[in-house]
Amino acid sequence: HKLLADHPDCASALAKYRINPGNVGKGKKRDEQFARMIDIAIANDKPVRIGVNWGSLDPVLLARLMDENARRDEPFEPVVIMHQAMVASALESAAQAERLGLGHDRIILSCKMSGVQDLVSVYQDLATKCDYPLHLGLTEAGMGSKGIVASTAALSILLQEGIGDTIRISLTPEPGGDRCQEVVVAQEILQTLEIRGFTPAVVACPGCGRTSSTYFQQLAQDIQAYLRQQMPTWRREHPGVENMTVAVMGCVVNGPGESKHANIGISLPGTGEKPVAPVYVDGEKTVTLKGDHIAEEFQQIVNEYVRENYRG
Repeated sequence: HKLLADHPDCASALAKYRINPGNVGKGKKRDEQFARMIDIAIANDKPVRIGVNWGSLDPVLLARLMDENARRDEPFEPVVIMHQAMVASALESAAQAERLGLGHDRIILSCKMSGVQDLVSVYQDLATKCDYPLHLGLTEAGMGSKGIVASTAALSILLQEGIGDTIRISLTPEPGGDRCQEVVVAQEILQTLEIRGFTPAVVACPGCGRTSSTYFQQLAQDIQAYLRQQMPTWRREHPGVENMTVAVMGCVVNGPGESKHANIGISLPGTGEKPVAPVYVDGEKTVTLKGDHIAEEFQQIVNEYVRENYRG
């Protein structure tokens, strides 16, 4: 609240504000500071995400619900009350914001937790109790594959049920790393669920005895990197290209079939196979590549396909 008030240019430039109901103050001070942020949002015509986090859940609200539960003939487990408190904090804060004059359509809610089952349960409950847009995110998901898998598991369940309007992936950065991986993972979740496309999808063989060639592995990696690198330009000049599928296969078992299912596919030779690579375009075999420049020639075929089929 102080930063928004002290830096009006920043308050004007931001696309959206975020208020954590459990971290905005205590008692009378909480209401005053909450109201101040809402007033600034109204003055600048900004939406507000009311973001509850179980690491900073309003202790007064939680104590109230725990006391009510203790008086029940058959009390709920504490984790159930925690879930109820998360939902109550979001809804009560949203109602308070509306009483202060913020429009119903300017409010977004989130209830972030670090446990997959906890997050799913809370959002399923929240979705039945309101029609506000919901922002999804598994907080403190962790590092590397653990954080990616946990976030994907939680968000995919909810998105498949039609719950969620915006998403955030929270990963602990590697030492010296940047935050770009969070964005890539979020995009890939949405694209894998066929909710939204961001970059052409690359279908590639899993590891097996036939795909031990580092050439195949390197080509699959290079093609995926190339497609993502080209997207800023392609997005402007070739609308719809983000829905293209490219198959880079590594043997004769599934290679030709998968290649035919893709917009463009190449079936590279597996271990011990003849060193030729048939290319398929829209299900039809068009050329067989040979020699030392298969990667460059296939990349050129991809470029030509994009120019011919995704015209601005």
